[in-house]
This record gives sequence, C-alpha cells and structure tokens, in this order.
Amino acid sequence: MVNDYQLRVTPEVAASEERIKACIAEEKGIRPDAIRIVKRSIDARGRTIYVNLTVRTYVSEQPQEETFAPVHYPSVEGKPGVVVVGAGPGGLFAALRLIELGLRPVVIERGKDVHERKRDLAQIARTQAVDAESNYSFGEGGAGAYSDGKLYTRSKKRGNVEKILRVFCQHGASTDILVDAHPHIGTDKLPRVIEAMRNTILSRGGEVHFQTRMEELIIDKDEVKGVRTHTGQEFTGPVILATGHSARDVYRWLDANGVEIEPKGIAVGVRLEHPSALIDRIQYHSPEGRGRWLPAAEYSFVTQVEGRGVYSFCMCPGGFVVPAASGPEQIVVNGMSPSNRGSRWSNSGMVVEIRPEDLQDRTLTENGSPCGALGIMNFQEQLERTCWLQGNRQQTAPAQRMADFVNHRLSADLPSTSYAPGLIASPLHFWLPPFIGRRLEQGLRQFGRNARGFLTNEAILIGVETRTSAPVRIVRHKDTLQHIRLSGLFPCGEGAGYAGGIVSAAIDGERCAEKIAELLR
Repeated sequence: MVNDYQLRVTPEVAASEERIKACIAEEKGIRPDAIRIVKRSIDARGRTIYVNLTVRTYVSEQPQEETFAPVHYPSVEGKPGVVVVGAGPGGLFAALRLIELGLRPVVIERGKDVHERKRDLAQIARTQAVDAESNYSFGEGGAGAYSDGKLYTRSKKRGNVEKILRVFCQHGASTDILVDAHPHIGTDKLPRVIEAMRNTILSRGGEVHFQTRMEELIIDKDEVKGVRTHTGQEFTGPVILATGHSARDVYRWLDANGVEIEPKGIAVGVRLEHPSALIDRIQYHSPEGRGRWLPAAEYSFVTQVEGRGVYSFCMCPGGFVVPAASGPEQIVVNGMSPSNRGSRWSNSGMVVEIRPEDLQDRTLTENGSPCGALGIMNFQEQLERTCWLQGNRQQTAPAQRMADFVNHRLSADLPSTSYAPGLIASPLHFWLPPFIGRRLEQGLRQFGRNARGFLTNEAILIGVETRTSAPVRIVRHKDTLQHIRLSGLFPCGEGAGYAGGIVSAAIDGERCAEKIAELLR
C-alpha cells in the first residue's frame, strides 16, 4: 500500500531528510527506507517560516528506487529527416522527441557549442565587445543556458511538465528538480546537461551543426521544403523553426518574404538589484535573514498601473546581472543564478507591459507604417540603442538608485554591483519613454508599500530589460501547429511567440515534433 502524507515542518527539521524519515517511521511503524519525500515548498507568508512536504510511504510494497523512469531513445539512422532550426530548449526537446518517434533530427545552430560559447561571454566584460553570433542569446542552449536555468512554469495545461523535468534528470540534472516547487538547475550546471542532450542526439543518429545560420526557407508552392544557410548548404525536410526571441534577422526575412507574422506585446523595463541579505530580511520577516537553514529568498510582485501590468520577472536570488546584447550598439541586461544561489546580490526584471497599440505614433517600421508586424521589435532596438548611448557606447550599463528613480533625482554615486562590465550613473527617470517610466515608478512605489524596506537607495535599477519575450508571433494553426499558410513549417517555442521560458519552450518543441510525426505518417 502506498500513502501520501502532508507535513508542515520548520526549516531546520526539513534540512535533515533522515530526521524526517525517522519521525515518520516511529509514528507509522514502518522502516525509514520505505519513505520518500516527493514534494517540497517554502511557506514564507507568516512570521514563522515553514516547509511544506509531501511524504510517500510504502507498506508491504517495494519502495521505488528510481525517482524517474528514463526515456528510451532508439537509433534513427536512415530514418526520415526533420530540420530543427535552433538549439535552445524548444529545438533540443523537439529533436529528442523526434528521436523517440523514430525520426532523425538535423539541428542547425547559428552559435557555438555551449562550452565555446562560454568563452565569448567572458570576453564581453573584458573587452566590451559582443560577438553577434555567440552571446547570451545565441548558441547551444539558447537564451536560458546562461541566464539562470529556472524551470518553473504555469504551462501545465499545455504539456507534460514532469516529462520535461525527467528528461533533464536523465541528462544529469539533480533529481531535486522533481521535488522542489520552484525547480532550478543553475547556470553553472545547466551547460553540462545541455551537452549531454546533444550527445544523445548524435549517438542515436541525429545531426547537430554549429555556426550554421539559417539564411532563408526553401519554399515551393506554399510548402516549406527545407532551409538554406549562410554557407550555401541546404538541409531538406519539414522545418521546426525554434530560433529564440532575439533572431531579428529571421523576423525581417519572414516579413520581407510574405510569411505571415504579427506584432506581439512584450514587457520592458530594468533589472532591479538589491543586496541579497536585504531581500532575505524582508521576505523571511527576520533581522537575521535566511539564517542557516533557508535558501536565498525569492519575491514576486505584480500590480496594474494605468491599465497595464507592472511586475517582477525572472527573479534571481543570490545571482548576477549579465550583459545580454546580441549585437553591436545595444545594451540589454538579464539575470542568472548559480545552483547554490550564493552571490551577495539578488536581482529581478522590473517590467511594464506594452501592447502594439501603445506604440502608435511612437515608432515606425522600416517601411514607414506605424507599428506594423515589426513595430514592437523596432521599438526594442531603439530603446537598446538609447541605453547603449547612455552607457558611453560600451557595455557599461546606465543605472540609478531605486529611491532616486522614483523621486526623480540624479544618483551621485552607485552601490557595488554584480554586473561585470560596470555601471555609469544615468537619469533613467528622464530618458526612459514616459509611458514606461511613469508606470514603472508607480509600480515600484506600490511594491515598496507591499514590502517594507524594498523601496530603498541600497537597490539599483540597471537599464534595460527588453528581451522578456518575442516581439512577434509567427502565425500558426492551433491544431496542426503548422504555419497558417505554409505547410511543412512549424513555428516553435518562445521565438515564435508560443512559450515563455525553458519548460514551456521545451513542451512546445515536443508538441511540434509530435505534429510532424503525424504529418509524415
């Protein structure tokens, strides 16, 4: 017989799995080795912090030794090929699912493999130069590989989240992600997991081509036959287009060649960085902060200002702010955390929702029409270039103390920061577009009322956070997932406008692979 029990214990008790098992074993009269902890979450809503646990006991049954059942990947040598453009989570999980279904993935990735890519990221802080093909957005693993590796999603209705987590574990991630309410692999460990996924693809007969950028789709009578790359190579077969949210050259090619896309709302703002000890004290309601037994504290804020959402995004406790530009004359910031979340800082995007109608009369597309299909993207580019100019035309990011921003004051100096290329004091309240800056200011004031001590000059706003999601949606059929007009083209993941993070992109990749299998059958 298998029974599940809900426990509510202190962090000190939760830190010792043996202690929990011993207490349950004594109470229930069963062996400690017949007990498993299957879910864990922290409840920090009250003055006393608790850890909620789901504990499973096995009576007269053999306990499950494996915490997950591995996926079987057969050989696909000689099987029909499917072109997967992009080796981010959407592309990698699409490729793995294709192998499960007996199809041969041919993955093309414009950037470098995950380890070569790391060297290029290190150069950004040293030389202030961004490699347009190998950066925080482009390369094996996509934008998520070096920006935290959080695996929390609300996309349960759209796919099997547990399956995605099990595949991560099968390729080297800690099985803790199967237990924790907000699973997190960590930027330091995720690259090894990604490399293991690539090795699975190659060992089963798939292909992976790095530094191979898609130049155009091969289209014949409203059917996509494959892709042509910048090297002149052609790869044929149905195409899963999983290029990520920063592939602006792809969006421009689609728009110029009549492939239906539409503008999509995004969120724009800044990275807000606090000392992690301060966030611990606020969130855990204690002057001692996290103490010995608790992890670095997280937060989540959301409010409405003038009909638009203002909210925290991609919160990174014990993390770092990183330079996430994908080309010249841009400053874009993002956040990441190592697996131990052990830095002196905690950061989060603080962003304002914008919709296509917000940009009417504010920005023009390249053909001069207000806010066409690429209007949101053009606005992103304009704001990132403004930020680059404010940063002395380098990756030195403009920044302002938090209380100075909301009170429209210049910051005479700036606190220490995790942002390696460095900061320069700048009046963000002055040059951010008013419809963003005004809402952001009111939102920060509200969050300061929600959490005493949060609105402080110990914290800094670093500009700008613009890559929260894709600025377009590549229109596809709801049921077949093929493009609305072009058969054989499967827009996929965050870059196509159908996901928002690692897990949801992975789920969408699997769904696209399944639809291709149906098509080929």
